[in-house]
Amino acid sequence: MSFSHDLPLTSNTTIRNVRRDFSEWHLGRPYYLLWALDVDVAPVRRRVAAARRHLSGLLLDGYLRQPHITVGLCGFPSPEPVHTDDFGAELLHSQIDALNGLRPEAFDIDIGALDGFTSAPYLTVHDSGGHIQGLHASLNPPPQLLAHADYRPHVTVGLYGDVWPLGTVHAQLAAFSAGDTLRLRISRISLFGYASGEIGGPLTRIADYDFAHARCIPAAGGAELLPFPLP
Repeated sequence: MSFSHDLPLTSNTTIRNVRRDFSEWHLGRPYYLLWALDVDVAPVRRRVAAARRHLSGLLLDGYLRQPHITVGLCGFPSPEPVHTDDFGAELLHSQIDALNGLRPEAFDIDIGALDGFTSAPYLTVHDSGGHIQGLHASLNPPPQLLAHADYRPHVTVGLYGDVWPLGTVHAQLAAFSAGDTLRLRISRISLFGYASGEIGGPLTRIADYDFAHARCIPAAGGAELLPFPLP
């Protein structure tokens, strides 16, 4: 599923993630789409791998999702939206229009230490200029933005595989030696999809919105996840 790890630490234990189909969520719809910043580069991959080793025994096996920073959730792509979480061409067009209106420019972010939500550990993301929040607000206008008022940019490391005491988990998160922050230059935001029946499955790139050229560039093979053409 898509939202469970975006919860602050408000209980005394972690949330146990399970590997199953979640058919009651996807209702047979095969893909789920989101906007994210692609941070799948070697230094970030190494830090994510080190964090997973550090948390060995706490995480659900088989997490394959590439390092990314979720900025906006879209829904299940549909040529004729029926459900509230269906994602149609009209909504995609409005999001592209919003990005065109925002006219984002390239910016720098820093990826740092290990922290966590109740269901997932993550690497922290620092964005001194507030650019990610601007993109998030643009892609998630009210009332959607109000529903995600606790949005926190992050790079998910994995998913907790059982119920663990938060005090113990906090201590282990704090003990991770992250080293220097990793500075990355962000010059695009990407539309990704993933198989909705597979928890933690890999992302498929559908398109990149390039900041410099203010346009959406299709990715090879990604359009097959969309039942309608890109703008």
